[in-house]
Amino acid sequence: SFAYVTIKDRLPQILTRVIDTLHRHKNEFFEEHGEKGVEAEKRAISFLSKLRNELQTDKPVTPLEDELPDAALWNQYLDYQRNLPNGNGEPSWFQSPWLYVECYMYRRIHAALAQNPPIDNFDVFKEGKAQNFFESQEAVIALCTYFQELLKNIKDLDEKQLQEELLKLLQVSLWGNKCDLSFSAGEVSSQKSSPLQSLENMVPYILVNDMEKVWSLLVNAKKNRTERSNVRVDIILDNAGFELVSDLVLADFLLSSKLADEVYFHGKSIPWYVSDTTKHDFNWTIKQLGSANHMWMSRCGINWEGNLKKGVWVFRDHMFWTLPHDFSSMSEVAPDLYAELQNSNLLLFKGDLNYRKLTGDRKWEYSVPFHQALNKFHPAPLCSLRTLKSDTQVGLKPGQGEQIQASEPDWMVSGKYGIVQFDAGL
Repeated sequence: SFAYVTIKDRLPQILTRVIDTLHRHKNEFFEEHGEKGVEAEKRAISFLSKLRNELQTDKPVTPLEDELPDAALWNQYLDYQRNLPNGNGEPSWFQSPWLYVECYMYRRIHAALAQNPPIDNFDVFKEGKAQNFFESQEAVIALCTYFQELLKNIKDLDEKQLQEELLKLLQVSLWGNKCDLSFSAGEVSSQKSSPLQSLENMVPYILVNDMEKVWSLLVNAKKNRTERSNVRVDIILDNAGFELVSDLVLADFLLSSKLADEVYFHGKSIPWYVSDTTKHDFNWTIKQLGSANHMWMSRCGINWEGNLKKGVWVFRDHMFWTLPHDFSSMSEVAPDLYAELQNSNLLLFKGDLNYRKLTGDRKWEYSVPFHQALNKFHPAPLCSLRTLKSDTQVGLKPGQGEQIQASEPDWMVSGKYGIVQFDAGL
């Protein structure tokens, strides 16, 4: 399975890059913190080398020994894995659910730094995220330019034209999800060309296309809203870099077209899956755009800064997004977050990891309904925008998956196919 390749090859590569990154920053740590910085770097590297060795030799997964706020939840989850009736007792790297050990690795990377002040706030993935952003400049400029031109006459668009624009920007956000650094094990995966030119040609690769349902939901919410009720959309973010910019443009469109009154963004509270968006990445991206020497890029950045100040855009992070749990246990593990999501009219879940957590990362039959795979996770109507990079997919027409499988054995992990998959909830 793809899980095996991930644990055998991709995760050790990611760890090697992390160790290398720390090594390259040794002088910087010395300049900032003196000998203490160098000592901390050595301890973190030794911690990570040990982790890499445990992974490659299939050692048992060990409890977390740090004092971070989520450690108890992780250790409870390890006990739960140990006591699974169909498990093999002691979870180890190659004998455990893929989703669990992969999340566990990123949590251990975090611990390696968090336990070693004064370098405890260093994001080992920050450079890669910044590089992805800068190498996607042309695509970012093309998108910001398109969007600013669109804003000039957005008030004159009729309903049909608004729908066309929404569908276009949903697709840009969908295909933006190809730029994923954990998938390429940290290798460059930027968006080079204009994301708008190829949309027509990409439509056949959208295996489930519920964009019309998203449009209907938003239009009806807009028509039924009262003085007191705002239409709220929540975007559960995935990657920083170009994908984040495509999500921000979509969010701005929702406000500018009055399809939504407020947008909540949900990011990760710690560096995660190489390129996932943290609060720092979110703010950094908007600042980079605002100070760009390109008129339309900077216009976007300045407007978005304004949206945050006005409170019509809100960024939230929550520990739950970096726990190993499926979303079906959110109401139990993080009832506060579940209640927060219930305030939304529409939840947009970006990317592959969110999809795996929505569907419990199981080897489903392709035609199992999405609603069923969500396993009672229904805080609000939701939609997954994802390019396929792991072997979990539901909600296809009978025979659809088998047919693609026959000609393209790696269709589920190549990132070539996408879905815009909607569930209305209860």
